Amino acid sequence: MLGLPAQITVALFDLDGVLTTTATAHRAAWTEAFDAFLSTQVDQPPFTEQDYLDYVDGRPRMDGVRTFLAARGIVVPDDVAEGIGAAKNALFVAEVARGVDPYPGSVRYLNAARDAGLRIAVVTSSKNGAAVLEAAGLTGFVEERVDGNTIVEENLNGKPAPDSYLRGAELMGATPAQAAVFEDAISGVQAGAAGDFGYVVGIDRVGGNQAESMMAAGASVVVTDLDELL
Repeated sequence: MLGLPAQITVALFDLDGVLTTTATAHRAAWTEAFDAFLSTQVDQPPFTEQDYLDYVDGRPRMDGVRTFLAARGIVVPDDVAEGIGAAKNALFVAEVARGVDPYPGSVRYLNAARDAGLRIAVVTSSKNGAAVLEAAGLTGFVEERVDGNTIVEENLNGKPAPDSYLRGAELMGATPAQAAVFEDAISGVQAGAAGDFGYVVGIDRVGGNQAESMMAAGASVVVTDLDELL
C-alpha cells in the first residue's frame, strides 16, 4: 500500500524538498549568500545549482559552507565562514516567515502512512525544522524530530554520515532495518545507505542525472513525488 517492504514500521523523512517546497528557498538563500562573498574574491565564478546539489544540499549549514569553499580552493577564517552561514540563515528565515507550502503528494502520502499505522519522524539538517513544520501545517504528523539543533547538541556527524538518521530510528525505538529513509539530497541518500536502513527512497525534484546519481548513492527506489509510492 505504501510502496515499502513489509518489515518497515517507521518512516524517517527529510524535510526540505521531501515534505515541503523549502529546498527552493534554501537554494536561493545559499546562492545570494555565496554570491555576495564570491564577488569579493578574484576569479571566482558565481554559485550554481550544481554547486548546491554537490556541496551543500542536505548537509548541516556550516558543513555546507566549508565543503563548498574547499571545493573552490578557498581558505577563510572561521568568522568569515560563519558570516556566510549566518547571512544564508537570515535570508531563509525571512522566506519562511512569508509562508511554507507542503508538497500535495507528500501530504497525501503522510495521511496514507498515518492511516496505515506507519510511525513518522523527521530528520533534517536544518536548525529551522520546527518552524518549517509548523508553517507548513505538518507538525501533527511527526512523532519525533532530529534537526540541526540536535546534531550540534548531541555532537552528531551530519549527512552524508548516518548519525542523524540512526538517532531518529533510536528515538522511535526501531532498528535501522525497520526504518525507511526518504531523501531528496544525495548526501541524505548516502546517509541512508551508510546506516543500512531497510529502504531508502530518493525523491528527485531536479531532473537531469539526479535519479541516476541517487541510485548510485544507494537509493532503493527513486520517485519524483511521494504519492507515486501509493
